[in-house]
Formats: sequence, structure tokens, C-alpha cells
Amino acid sequence: MNAGEGVPAPSTSGIKTILRHSGIPASWLNKRPKLPSRNWLIFLSVTSSVVGYYVYDRQQCKNIRKSYVDKVTDLAEQPVASLYRPRKVTVYGGKWPGDEDHDQTLKYFRKYVKPILVAAAVDYEMVGGKRQGDIANRVADDIKSQRRLDAGLDSLPEVMQQLPTFQSPAEARQSEFDSGIIIVGRPTFKEFMHGLRRGWTEPLDKIDHEELLAQELENDGRFDEDDEPQKLEPKPTSFELPITPRSSPTPPPSALPPVPPLPPLLLVPFTDILGFTKIPLMIWQFFNRRHDVRNGAEAGYKLVMGQTRPFSAPHDSAEPLFSDITSSPSQPSSDLDFDVECERHLRKSLSKLPAENAKAREKYYAELKTKLEIARALSRGTREPTKDEVKNPPPTEVELRAERLKKEKRWRGNLEGWRIVAPATKVAWDNRFRDALSVYVDPPPGTDSTA
Repeated sequence: MNAGEGVPAPSTSGIKTILRHSGIPASWLNKRPKLPSRNWLIFLSVTSSVVGYYVYDRQQCKNIRKSYVDKVTDLAEQPVASLYRPRKVTVYGGKWPGDEDHDQTLKYFRKYVKPILVAAAVDYEMVGGKRQGDIANRVADDIKSQRRLDAGLDSLPEVMQQLPTFQSPAEARQSEFDSGIIIVGRPTFKEFMHGLRRGWTEPLDKIDHEELLAQELENDGRFDEDDEPQKLEPKPTSFELPITPRSSPTPPPSALPPVPPLPPLLLVPFTDILGFTKIPLMIWQFFNRRHDVRNGAEAGYKLVMGQTRPFSAPHDSAEPLFSDITSSPSQPSSDLDFDVECERHLRKSLSKLPAENAKAREKYYAELKTKLEIARALSRGTREPTKDEVKNPPPTEVELRAERLKKEKRWRGNLEGWRIVAPATKVAWDNRFRDALSVYVDPPPGTDSTA
């Protein structure tokens, strides 16, 4: 008998027998499980914790949003008349300083505030800006247009007055007042208040600011021939750029019109985290979106419920000594300090914007003289174009003038916009706004959409 012939083979039964006859190797069936290695345990623990925290945060986001949507859904189901005009709010979201994506503030509104408005059947109109200062210009121009209508200097088209949904000026103003205004972020708030003051301070004359700038540039001597007398104005310093005034001088306070009650403001805090050093904060923000959802939902709920209070205006008296030390940032002295903490997250490099503007301006004008000489020589035929100039014709004098106007407009606009939103700049204020402005606040406890 050979060795091992008398040893019976291990018996298998049940699931192992079935799997063995199906072709699965016996070594796989007899393999005993063991714990993962130390590195695998660390990897699985960290991964499961991160995934679990992410899933928990997103689940909380859904629950928070749903709870606020359920509070206002009844408002959207109420019966209305056939010519009913839904409540329509205006949303202002300016460009965040230093962010190339100018739409970040409005993205925040669409993601966190808009769902509550949609659930309550509240319509909205979004007003954005591609550059700093666009919101201020838009607000100022809209106010002056309305003032011209009220003063009888302009009138609405006859076609609009024949529409069944046409509203008289008093009805339109009341509808606008009942709707409200949403302002996202402190930079937008600064631009809005700057435009508000300009709109109620500047004269009603229609001014073509681009034409004024073109006339100013035409008379500064940059395009004069060498044999013509120079008319160059004093050169600005490296940190300053001349800013073309957008209007006539401000009239004295006694000549300013009174400001009627303005639509209530919903101030929505928003901070755009930028910069390599802020990556840890970005990671924390990514895993804690529930806080943004709650803040946005609470803001939308305030507007839907319509509870307001008077705007907390700054005091006329001088600030007490050492007020900048004794005052607490968490307790702002007025609503003008709204979301002031976000300014510490602005990139430090933004303070170099005036110097960078001045440097780009100096470099451009240093090259402009050569370009102008080439353009005039080719146009007058004093020399033949080179092979490269034949393939790529240099700009003509007309094109250089248009290019210069475009660059000056951008430089001055960028500098003026930065001066409005810079942390060192205070929010614009006019004492006539003291009784005209109001802000949305949380409704009293126990208030819901059915109340």
C-alpha cells in the first residue's frame, strides 16, 4: 500500500461541495480569512470617515432645505386673480474682488436662497456685474431714471400704458416696495449704497460719460504731432489715475429732494474664499455646506414672511474715544457694518491694484508713441511696410484712439470700483436714508406661512 492510500480524503458537504464541482479552485474554498494589514486598516478608516461625514453633511442639507420649503409651500397654493402680479424681488450680486468668476455671488443666491423663493412662488430678477462698480452704476442710473419719470422729464411709451397689466406710478412704486431687494455680500452692499447715494444726489441731466472721457483724452496732447504745442496735463502719481466725474458737482443738501420709503433690504452674508493659504478653510467649507444651506434658507424665509424693522443708521454724534478698541465686531453699531468680518478674507494683493493699474498705463503710453509713428508713416506713405507689416498690418491711428479710449475706460472703472469696495472705504451714507430704509428680520416665534 502506498503512503497515504489508507488516509480518507476530507469530506466536503453543503455549499462547498456545490462550489467545488462548479470549477472554483479548492484553495479558494479552504482559504481562511484574516484581518487587513495595518496600512489597509488606516486607509479604510480614514476613507470611511471622510465619506461618512460627506454623506451626513449632504443629508443634513436636504433636511434643512426641506424643512424651510415646507414652511412656505402653502403660500404658493393660495388662489389668485387672473391678472395677479406675483411678488418679484430684485437680487443684486456684484463681482467679488479678486475672483475671475464674476457670477459667484449670484451662484450662491441660486443655490441656497432661490429654492425657498421658488417654493413660496416669489419671482426674482438678478442683477450682476462683471466689474467692480457695475452695481453702483446700475443702481444710480435706475434711480435717476425713476426720478426723471416722477419729475415729468421722461414718460413711458404709449404702448405700455395700454397693456392690461399697466400700473400707475403710485401702484408700481407700492408693488416695488412690497417686493423687496436682496443684496448678497458686503462688496455688493457697498456698491448698492454708493449707487443709492449717487442716484439721490446727482442732477438729473443726461450725460454721455464715454463722450466726456473721449473729449478729455482728445485734449491731453497724447496724439499731438511733435511740432504741435504740447498740452499734457500733470502726470498722475504711480498710485493714482484720473477718474472722469460721472456727473455735475453735487448740489447743496438744501437743494436735494427728499427720499421716499425704499423697498426693504434683505442682507445675505457671503464670503468667497480665495487663495492658496485658504485651502484648509475651503476644505472645511466643502464638508460643511449645511451651514450655507441654513443661512440661505433663513434669509429666504425672512423675505417670504415680510417682517421688517427700520434700518439701523449710524449716529450723527462723533464716536467716543477708543471706540475702535472697545466695540465688539459681533455687535455692529449699525447696519452699515453688515458682514464686515468678510473683508479680512480679501486677498492682500488687491491693495496693489492702483499701483498695477498705474504701471500698465505707463507701459502702454511708452509703447503708444512708437505705434503712432508707425501708423502715421504708413498712412502718409513716407515709408513702405515691411514683410511682417504686410502679413500683420499694424493698427491705424483711428484704431489706436479707439483702443486708448477702451483702456482708459477700463483702468478708471477698475480703480473707481476698487475704491468703492476696498476695506478702508466706509459704506456710503446719506442722512435722508435714515427714515427711508428698512431691513428684513426673522419673523416672531410661532409665525408660519398659514398665519
